[in-house]
Amino acid sequence: MKQHWLVRPGTIRLLWIIFLLVLALTVLANLFTEAHAWFRIDGSFAFNAWYGFLSCIGMVLVAKLLGRLLHRKDSYYDRD
Repeated sequence: MKQHWLVRPGTIRLLWIIFLLVLALTVLANLFTEAHAWFRIDGSFAFNAWYGFLSCIGMVLVAKLLGRLLHRKDSYYDRD
């Protein structure tokens, strides 16, 4: 059976390379632009990159916490 193109290891590796290249170019573009910061911290180098990364980590942690809090047993919908 033929695998879907998004599941193939070669495609996954290529996508990682493309995503990392885009991230690197975005961070490097920050060297050539002037930040108009409202606060001191949002004018720091690569603020959007590290803020987005930390926000993503926070969302994953909150989702895992909610999953533990709202978890039901596997037999929750079974009738006796």
